[in-house]
Amino acid sequence: MTNLYELQLTGELVAQCGGNLNSDAESCVGVAPLTGADDAFAVGDTKPEGKGQLLCFTGQELDNFATKWVTDRGLTV
Repeated sequence: MTNLYELQLTGELVAQCGGNLNSDAESCVGVAPLTGADDAFAVGDTKPEGKGQLLCFTGQELDNFATKWVTDRGLTV
């Protein structure tokens, strides 16, 4: 398996929520695809304090996480 942390972002993190609308820095989770992998992503914090601190996952890993997160928290989509 490719070391995802050796790959580069494809563009900027894209915010996946709409929080902290009272400031210039939206507090959110951002996601960006990684170059050199068919299905891999970096996840990071969009706040200035979190800049550059990224976690990298395959698409399957993120799908598994998201499914469990939604189920465990009793959320509906």
